[in-house]
Amino acid sequence: MSRPDLTVAIGDWQLANPVMTASGTFGYGVEYADFVDLNSLGAIVVKGVSLLPRPGNPPPRIVETACGMLNAIGLENPGVEKFITEKLPLLRHYASPVVVNILGESLEEYCALAERLHGENIAAIEVNISCPNVKKGGVAFGTDAAMIRELTRCVCEKCRKPVIIKLSPNVTDIAAMAQAAEEGGASAVSLINTLLGMAIDIQTRRPKLANKVGGLSGPAIKPVALRMVWQVAQRVKIPVIGIGGISTVEDVIEFLLAGATAVQIGTANFVNPNAAGAIVTGLEKYLAEHQIASVKELINGLRTEA
Repeated sequence: MSRPDLTVAIGDWQLANPVMTASGTFGYGVEYADFVDLNSLGAIVVKGVSLLPRPGNPPPRIVETACGMLNAIGLENPGVEKFITEKLPLLRHYASPVVVNILGESLEEYCALAERLHGENIAAIEVNISCPNVKKGGVAFGTDAAMIRELTRCVCEKCRKPVIIKLSPNVTDIAAMAQAAEEGGASAVSLINTLLGMAIDIQTRRPKLANKVGGLSGPAIKPVALRMVWQVAQRVKIPVIGIGGISTVEDVIEFLLAGATAVQIGTANFVNPNAAGAIVTGLEKYLAEHQIASVKELINGLRTEA
């Protein structure tokens, strides 16, 4: 048997393999260059970028939990201009496509970011819609289908590159939110973002995070993420990118069978900085051992009949 085909497509965008890194867990990519072959990855999704610099939340900002972690970093970043001039040029030395995760607190901020990034040498934009819309009383964009549709449409108009909408799991019906993104013109949806969680120090009787609550990630959320990916894949025609507790090849295969076209590796990068690279190698080995010619044969391969 010839070497298995690992390629997948997000619209017209062809990826060498379905393994990406997750925003906020891989820095700007170059920080991991000594640990993983960046050229081996399907894509590098960089830390979230805002229109203006953000200082983030005060410490403590990370707490380890059973089977995962809580973070309340607060989306700290240097702003889009410094990202373009200082971070992005370093990634041009690598073959892997770059996906820029963007965030804002108003429709205008998201649209301005998309327009600013349109002419840059990037493969796609991933839109973090878990942020609060300050003009709507702080309601998160990702919890309102109408806002998701409008935001997606605006970003797609301003940037002709593939647009991925990163969905929040903190909603009643995530599939309805995915449909809104599809109706707005998204090329794909990625899910899930972190679940809201909390940890308390029983000695001081205070929250362990300065922000009180934070985003739960890691293996603890995998069953929830897998279920949501499966539900969304049944409702939209655009590709689904699975995120949440993925740390092994077996995890990746589960997400592909549930309907994901690609996956993102997140918290596992903190445990093993070569997690994503090892998964790419392991996925190819799995396909070869099981005589599967293409990874695409796994996508939506879940058997639900009795």
